[in-house]
Amino acid sequence: MAKKRLSDDDLALWQRVTAQTEPLARAKRPVSRPKKAKPVAAPTPAPPAPVSAAPRPPAKPTITVSTALLQSQAPDRRTATKLKRGQIAIEARLDLHGMTQSEAHEELRRFIAGSRELGRRCVLVVTGVGARGGGVLRRSVPRWLAEPTLREAVLNVAAAEQRHGGQGALYVLLRKKRS
Repeated sequence: MAKKRLSDDDLALWQRVTAQTEPLARAKRPVSRPKKAKPVAAPTPAPPAPVSAAPRPPAKPTITVSTALLQSQAPDRRTATKLKRGQIAIEARLDLHGMTQSEAHEELRRFIAGSRELGRRCVLVVTGVGARGGGVLRRSVPRWLAEPTLREAVLNVAAAEQRHGGQGALYVLLRKKRS
């Protein structure tokens, strides 16, 4: 691929800019390596720092799901991997943004029951990450899905891929409805 040549106007402009610049002074590097320091006695521990008044942002919680939820009739490894990678088609979505905990809990129950009734297998529940990554719904939804009323409908839960909401969303694999 041939290099693109500057036009005469661009070349004149470049020469004016470079004529006004000065090269940076280079720092001299030491020629010899510094000698090894003599071992120093272990420092005495400093007194604990006073607690600051400014609250720290909470650490980003990871989404954990009760192992009891995953033990009975867990999907085969291939299905579980596809779910984690977001490769199973999402048949319905529930967005819980802006809802209170009680509203979100009730809506989640209705959504899971209705989706299972309609024969859906994979749904997406969007909780949002919350302020500073510590959203109440983000922490609560996995716990709600592990409750006895929803556990019988839920086969597996996985954190969503970034394209589907990342840490602010969950894939929920539903059990097949028994006739």
